[in-house]
Amino acid sequence: MTAEEQRALLAVALLAAFADGDKSEAEREEVKRIATALGGQAAGLNIPALMQDVLLKRLGLPEAVAALKAPEQRQLAYELAVCVCDADGAQTLAERQFLASLKAELGGTLDTAFEAQADGLARETDAPAAASAGATAAAPIDRAALDKSIFNRAVLCGALELLPQSWASMAIIPLQVKLVHGVAQAHGITNIDAGMVKEFIATAGVGLTGQYLEQFGRKLVGGLLGSVLGGLGRGVGSLGTGIAMSFATTYALGQLAVRYYGGGRQMSTALLQQTYQDLLVSARQMQQQALPQIQQQARTLDAGKVLEMVRKPMA
Repeated sequence: MTAEEQRALLAVALLAAFADGDKSEAEREEVKRIATALGGQAAGLNIPALMQDVLLKRLGLPEAVAALKAPEQRQLAYELAVCVCDADGAQTLAERQFLASLKAELGGTLDTAFEAQADGLARETDAPAAASAGATAAAPIDRAALDKSIFNRAVLCGALELLPQSWASMAIIPLQVKLVHGVAQAHGITNIDAGMVKEFIATAGVGLTGQYLEQFGRKLVGGLLGSVLGGLGRGVGSLGTGIAMSFATTYALGQLAVRYYGGGRQMSTALLQQTYQDLLVSARQMQQQALPQIQQQARTLDAGKVLEMVRKPMA
């Protein structure tokens, strides 16, 4: 993939990020993460200049998609945009209008089955938990069992990232939300819903949009979207070309939740963020050892069971 084509994909992602008109400082930071994830490895790509062009509206959709000639590249651009618009939950009217405009600019025949699946998965992150009375006395916590559960969920999320199917990356964040929710409940916190979990994840410094785009960016660099990158192969046989970084993110989030909810939710924002970063360092070291398990699970993963896990209501 040329630098011009990489720039075009990044431009579409950035335009999608600002489709709702929100230009908050938090979203600007998220855009920086998106730019790093999708453009950081493209030689000669001036990311700051591209961000400025998008922010100052010097670059629109027609110019952004002009460099994308191949049908596979146009399909990928649309899927990236859907991921960005869905990252914080169900799409807004402005985001739906943006996607319609993008679809018109891309032209041709786009596979939109992905869009329905992505929207459904995004809505899972907004699904409320069952009403409950609040914090209750919890049974003694089996820490070994909880650690095993966190590790297994991290392996699953890492395996999903290695799959070539677009829906796979969309399933990771709902599964992370459910993991944190489960850790909270294990510590007797029962009055917690998906919105509260998402706030916890965001406070820790893990952006939802950035996560989606990092996952897609690694697939681009790793060659899992082979028809876009010159036929390197779309199958799971190409797993050796990349590392499933979602293992580390998921494991660190799970362990952070253990410390936060186990400590009575007393951690300041600064301490929460620093603790997450410390946990992420050790989790990245662990993922190297866990890679064979991640790859094996990716080869045998049952998509139907994964979707059942995502759609299962939180207790």
